[in-house]
Amino acid sequence: MSDDKADLSSGGGHSSRGEGTGGWRELERLGETECLELLASGRLGRLFYTSRYGPTALPVTYVIDQGSIVLGTWDPVLFDEDLRTGIEQAEYQVAVQADQIDLEAREGWFVLVRGAAHHLDTEAERAPFIDAGLEPWVEGVPAHFIRVNPTSIWGNRTRRA
Repeated sequence: MSDDKADLSSGGGHSSRGEGTGGWRELERLGETECLELLASGRLGRLFYTSRYGPTALPVTYVIDQGSIVLGTWDPVLFDEDLRTGIEQAEYQVAVQADQIDLEAREGWFVLVRGAAHHLDTEAERAPFIDAGLEPWVEGVPAHFIRVNPTSIWGNRTRRA
C-alpha cells in the first residue's frame, strides 16, 4: 500500500501522484462559503440517514435556500416512516452529499452537509419550492420536500498541483 493517500477529512492540502494520469494532484480543504457556492452549482445529490433497516443513501434533487438545503424526495411514505420521530420539534440528523468528479482527469470536488431534516408539511412551507425543479421524475409520485439546516459543512477539492 502506498503512503501517498490523502486523509479526506484533514484540514490541509496534500499532494499525491496519480499514476498514468499526467502528474501530481493536490487536495484542498474548502471553506463553508465555497462549499455552498459549489452546492448551488449543482442540483443532484445524495441523502444519507439511518433507516429502520440501517444506513441508507438515496438520490435527491436540491436547491440552496437562505443557507439551508431544500431537498425534493420521491417517496413521502418512505421518508415519513424513516425520517419522523413522532416527537414535536425532534428531527432526525441526516447528511447531504454532492460532488462533481472527472474520473479521467482525477479532479473534482465533494461537499458534505450535516443537519436536522425538517419536513415541509404546510402549504406555506412548500409553496416557494413547487416550481423550483424539485418535483419527482416519475409521474404520479407526490412531491415531498425536506429542509436541512446545516450544523456542519465541509468539502474537499482535488486538482492538478
